[in-house]
Amino acid sequence: MNRLTITGYVGRDPEIRETKSGGKVANFSVATTDKWKDKKTGERKEKTEWHRCVCFSDGLIGVIERYVRKGSHVLVEGQVQTRKWTDKDQQERYTTEVVMSGYVSTLELLSSKAEDSAATPSTPSAPDFDDAIPF
Repeated sequence: MNRLTITGYVGRDPEIRETKSGGKVANFSVATTDKWKDKKTGERKEKTEWHRCVCFSDGLIGVIERYVRKGSHVLVEGQVQTRKWTDKDQQERYTTEVVMSGYVSTLELLSSKAEDSAATPSTPSAPDFDDAIPF
């Protein structure tokens, strides 16, 4: 079974695009941060990972359009998929994404809209992957 659940903060406002067939796709990134205490030094450490999320589910895209913004605290569940593509210099590239489509996907808003607008969590800015990846 290929199923991944992450909880974190959205790095920037989602991008909604229309496909050639007239459907929609939503792209956004979610930061997850692990925190721990170094056993040798006692120093507190943390590491942030960025996860590219792609949603093809019409119902969830509607929720994303209306409620998900930079700083939103979300739970995302989907399948991990790696796809190959060719960049503008004809180099093969690979991208790993959390894909939300069909019945195997979930999106939960963990913070209210008021909380989102009142304070944005202090996570690093999302890297801009979209410039190099064709959709």
